[in-house]
Amino acid sequence: MTNVEAAGGSARGYATAAPELEGWRHIYSGKVRDLYEPIEGAGFPHPADVVLVVASDRISAYDFVLSSTIPDKGRVLTQLSLWWFEQLNVPNHVLGSTADDGVPAEVVGRAMICRRLEMYPVECIARGYLTGSGLAEYRERGTVCEIPLPEGLVDGSRLPEAIFTPSAKAEVGEHDENITYEDVTGMVGDDAAGRLRDLTLEVYREAERIARERGIILADTKVEYGVDPSTGNITLGDEVLTPDSSRFWDAATWEPGKAQPSFDKQFVRDWLTSAESGWDRASGEEPPALPADVVDRTRARYVEAYERLTGRPFAV
Repeated sequence: MTNVEAAGGSARGYATAAPELEGWRHIYSGKVRDLYEPIEGAGFPHPADVVLVVASDRISAYDFVLSSTIPDKGRVLTQLSLWWFEQLNVPNHVLGSTADDGVPAEVVGRAMICRRLEMYPVECIARGYLTGSGLAEYRERGTVCEIPLPEGLVDGSRLPEAIFTPSAKAEVGEHDENITYEDVTGMVGDDAAGRLRDLTLEVYREAERIARERGIILADTKVEYGVDPSTGNITLGDEVLTPDSSRFWDAATWEPGKAQPSFDKQFVRDWLTSAESGWDRASGEEPPALPADVVDRTRARYVEAYERLTGRPFAV
């Protein structure tokens, strides 16, 4: 797989080995997901209104999609997203996820049939704790996305209240760029910007409460929204509250003042930046394949997040 736009054909985004699915046409590949539209005669009365979202086992780090995959990762992401969609009182894009709904048998468990939305060009991020890129800005200027924060915060500090810290969606292979709320209003208008902010903070607060009851801290999360053309409503799309889109920490080991172990691809990032990998982030070269133990530990971390949050055993 290459980190460039696919050349030619109908597919856009990343060049992937997306599977061919009977009755569906591949139209786009992101770092992790492949999107399909139904072909005429496939049984959907309005094929232009739906899209099949298939989560692969691909994993990305430092803006590269790695040659290694994490077994069952696509199933974990899909099943956890479906569980969260059920918990949240926010309109979402899911229409079905079973063979009876029209999902091809070979991707049942890792795919959702969704309503096609007119997506906003904004990554909607809510932060309840200080870490990552927000910490870097805070150390330099005492702000996150130009929102002033109290003095004396450290890596892992809980914020007085959750904040909305959006970013602009980048082109394929580029970094998303942190922007201000005023930038969002310039992009989508005052009314939509206010609704995106309020919905994002509503999702975060409810999810943070649910996760905390299960001994997990939701430090921050990224969600995406679009407009449902049939209703005009702002609707939650893409994935939601997975280890790929959110930062989850174990509440029992949370200790502000240092980096917190997280339920995501931390093992992958740590290995890639270690001397053992031999990879230089600044080289522009593709990262090497992951060792088996890094793959296994990463899979275990994803599965643990799913099981602790949902209270259900993960079944392949």
